[in-house]
Amino acid sequence: MLKLDDIHVYYGQIHALKGITLDIQEGELVAILGANGAGKSTTLMTISRIIHQKSGSVTFEDRDISQINPEDAVNLGIVQCPEGRHIFPGLTVYENLLMGGLRQKNRAAVIDDMERVFELFPVLRERIRQKGATLSGGEQQMLAIGRALMAKPRLLLLDEPSLGLAPILVQNIFRVITQLNKQGVTVLLVEQNARQALEIANRCYLIETGEISLSGPVSKLRSNPEVERLYLGGSTS
Repeated sequence: MLKLDDIHVYYGQIHALKGITLDIQEGELVAILGANGAGKSTTLMTISRIIHQKSGSVTFEDRDISQINPEDAVNLGIVQCPEGRHIFPGLTVYENLLMGGLRQKNRAAVIDDMERVFELFPVLRERIRQKGATLSGGEQQMLAIGRALMAKPRLLLLDEPSLGLAPILVQNIFRVITQLNKQGVTVLLVEQNARQALEIANRCYLIETGEISLSGPVSKLRSNPEVERLYLGGSTS
């Protein structure tokens, strides 16, 4: 479904991504793990075309999308839920969700999609007339994911969805991610909560200083001593 081939990205003189190559098959739930500044978010923004690589190619469903813009990426079904939520604080929950559904021409389909969001996140129905700024952190994250779903993603890019949330809310967010994947949405998940990510993902990539250091099925990575030491709180001996 998606392939990144030898992607190099620079921020000025800083070489942020150094030859990233990865692939995502349709229907998978794939995690990207790594420390702050490793290049995880840059990888997602390259896929969604917010950032353009200096070299390398991005292919989606056998089409080279290396030169398209973010709007065209969304039209193809590549939708990103960014780190930090970035909802519209002055708009209501209803208005935020409508913004996510702007590419939909059929109003009945928009309402149906909104109902789907409310089924996943019932609290948003209760808050439908509240402005985004008045929501709790967990509710804002639910709204951010819901807004992304309104764009009908074929590939959903989630950047740190559990960041700053209480454990019970983290469990709920990961439950919904798993549910979405089972419903047919392909998911690429960037997450610092390695233990939770490895619980739900099929495969995983580890990024260190802009390079993929390790990849494979989560069953293999969970038993890797280095992954245990760096990401799962295992022994350093």
